[in-house]
Amino acid sequence: MKILTAALMGAVFAVSAAGSALAEGKTIGVSWSNFQEERWKTDEAAMKGAIEAAGDTYISADAQSSAAKQLTDVESLIAQGADALIILAQDASAIGPAVEKAAAEGIPVVGYDRLIENPEAFYITFDNKEVGRMQARAVFAAQPEGNYAFIKGSSADPNADFLFSGQMEVLKDAIDAGKVVNVGEAYTDGWKPENAQKNMEQILTANDNNVDAVVASNDGTAGGVVAALAAQGMDGSVPVSGQDGDHAALNRVALGTQTVSVWKDARELGKNAAAIASMLADGKAMSDIPGSQSWSGGPGGVEMTAVFLAPVPITKDNLDVVIDAGWVAKDVVCQGVKAGMVDACN
Repeated sequence: MKILTAALMGAVFAVSAAGSALAEGKTIGVSWSNFQEERWKTDEAAMKGAIEAAGDTYISADAQSSAAKQLTDVESLIAQGADALIILAQDASAIGPAVEKAAAEGIPVVGYDRLIENPEAFYITFDNKEVGRMQARAVFAAQPEGNYAFIKGSSADPNADFLFSGQMEVLKDAIDAGKVVNVGEAYTDGWKPENAQKNMEQILTANDNNVDAVVASNDGTAGGVVAALAAQGMDGSVPVSGQDGDHAALNRVALGTQTVSVWKDARELGKNAAAIASMLADGKAMSDIPGSQSWSGGPGGVEMTAVFLAPVPITKDNLDVVIDAGWVAKDVVCQGVKAGMVDACN
């Protein structure tokens, strides 16, 4: 799989936009699944800023975690004159009719972050299997044997299975050798932290708290896991993974209650999605989008056109990366951290 760094993608699209003299005045409609995770507001700000900087108009709708509402949201965006759509799917299957309606009307669709397995939808995301690998590597480095729990994402989101697949790639040999034992795994309905906490509590109860490591699939679920561990006095002694670079999670990394947060710079994802939507609205073929590739790695094996950005695992040892990038303030990361414990906080 070809993966582009965020910096390279930004440079490519800047050159492309300048060279192709994209027409201004387009309307880009964006359908958000929800704003439950902190990161989606970051994505939106970057995306909206890029769209407006290009002379285009940003319109949006929040499905509020309802697959049914998202269908009507997309219809509304089309009715408002959207020349292209960017969709963060609440349910990858349920969104299908909306994509088909847009395609029938000649409106290009960008599937944002989460796979919409339809060849009419351009796919932009980070390499989610690699995110899963990074999560598992960090947890395994901290705890190379013992009882592992797996708190997965929403079963309605293909990313949940991509992540789990990457995690299993890293841990397969240790599991086969009996060094790592899977003592519980559960999907997290809606990626909600409170559901992750309940799942973790049930796994702890079923195993009499004999859990040595937890591979959680994002920072929201990691927060639920850490809450469940804290209730048993186990927070800080059990490695926990996450992703997204949520501010609270980065603080947990500094405090030692979370081992890793795989950072996906949502600002770059949002900017690049805006550029792709604009190019597609101007009639550029999917295959002519800079950095695009053919990809058929989804559960249905559908041939897609996609762009993948590269994630970065953030641990206690490299927290300066997100601070220096202006992603988060040092005082937020270092709140409550004892002097001399974390280099980035000194």
